Amino acid sequence: MILVTGGTGLVGSHLIYKLVTSGNNPIVLKRNTSDVSKIKKTFSYYSNDVDNLFDKIKWIDGDILDYSSLLNAMEGVSQVYHAAASVSFHSSDKKTLIATNIKGTANIVNSALEKKVNKLLHVSSIGALGRAESNGIVTEDAHWNSKKSSVYSTSKYNAEMEVWRGIAEGLNAVIINPSIILGPSDWNSGSSKLFNTMYNGLKFYSMGSNGFVDVEDVAKTMILLMNSEIINERFIVNSENISYKQFFTWMAKALNVAPPKYSAGKLLSAIVWRLLWAKGILTGKKSTITKETAETANQLYNYSNTKIKKEINIDFITVKDSLLKNSKFFLNDKNILVGK
Repeated sequence: MILVTGGTGLVGSHLIYKLVTSGNNPIVLKRNTSDVSKIKKTFSYYSNDVDNLFDKIKWIDGDILDYSSLLNAMEGVSQVYHAAASVSFHSSDKKTLIATNIKGTANIVNSALEKKVNKLLHVSSIGALGRAESNGIVTEDAHWNSKKSSVYSTSKYNAEMEVWRGIAEGLNAVIINPSIILGPSDWNSGSSKLFNTMYNGLKFYSMGSNGFVDVEDVAKTMILLMNSEIINERFIVNSENISYKQFFTWMAKALNVAPPKYSAGKLLSAIVWRLLWAKGILTGKKSTITKETAETANQLYNYSNTKIKKEINIDFITVKDSLLKNSKFFLNDKNILVGK
């Protein structure tokens, strides 16, 4: 049997869709407050048979911070996909990040060991990787530098350490480090918010670059790795490395809006995040732009996908095609006729 955590998130909901359409009946861990309608929404992007597919899911109440509920959820389970995580680049959220990402993953690892689960797949982040060496390409062997990492990245790195600790104790596991994930989800949060931001008028682009990957490819990679003989390895999951200027130009065209005209260098970015931070103090609303995100947006990050392509022979959707596909989902949700 298969257990999935983080099922209502971007990655988790797409993973569940691929599992149920492949004939599986996954167990999905949910909290009492979870909005499972998000999974139905994801299904609706790809199928007209939403209710029948949704009925294939076996729900179980629990929380990754509740160890006893995890033991109950893992009874008779052979595969665990751990996609649950807390994402924030605000230092004020440090306690939540540590609890969910580190303690929660430790609980998953310990319960998987106790219940003798055959294999665990842990969804990490490129933020948990080290920086590039002289050739400028980040690989799975890049060395971690805690001094140049956000609170979120540090929490994901330490979560990985819990998985490696479990491996040392006999757990079969594999770790993936996806780059920025593109896909339909809540258009007001996470990476999906980029579509909403662009549609509403983005004036500036940053001078950096980053890696991007389509969410369907992430889910496909997870299943291929889980069902392979590969264990005790980590893999970068990345389609292409693209400058933000090119990325936003493609996105704007896909959304039929004007692309950003002005570049935001380090100085302007530093001013903006401080102004938004001050505004947040006055309004009580956290800005999506923080010191960490402003600095990251002007860095050149390039990630290798050589290892994963060699191991499972996958061809990734191009970033341009991913933007075209997901922009249509966004526009349809906004009740706008594509092409007008």
